[in-house]
Amino acid sequence: MSDMAHETGTRGRGRGAGGPDVASVLRFATELCAWVATPWALASWSVVAAVAAVVLLIGLPTVFATPGDKKQVLVAVPGAVTVGLVLLQLVAAVVASWTAWPVWAATTVTVLATACLWTERARRRRLLHGAA
Repeated sequence: MSDMAHETGTRGRGRGAGGPDVASVLRFATELCAWVATPWALASWSVVAAVAAVVLLIGLPTVFATPGDKKQVLVAVPGAVTVGLVLLQLVAAVVASWTAWPVWAATTVTVLATACLWTERARRRRLLHGAA
């Protein structure tokens, strides 16, 4: 499950009427791009690698999370691990989209990932300084 699906609503800055904030929406959209583009890019090389990539991209953030950043934490990890997992998703989305998709789509994913990096600044700072 994505971070967006598990976020607590306690940090609420930028949330309207209890809904997700812009950073969460952009992060989730980028995750979706990674989940689609990565296996697409790997499938011609190895179907097993394509399936494994999706399992890792979805499974790692589902299993490993920073307490206080998600409602439900299966395996607690420091904030730096959560930041690393988000960066993995962003890199996978961008690299795979440039490998598998037309330029207009890859450019859109790159802009989306860049916007995600920008809007995630406060969360990233919070996670890296131990105040999740």
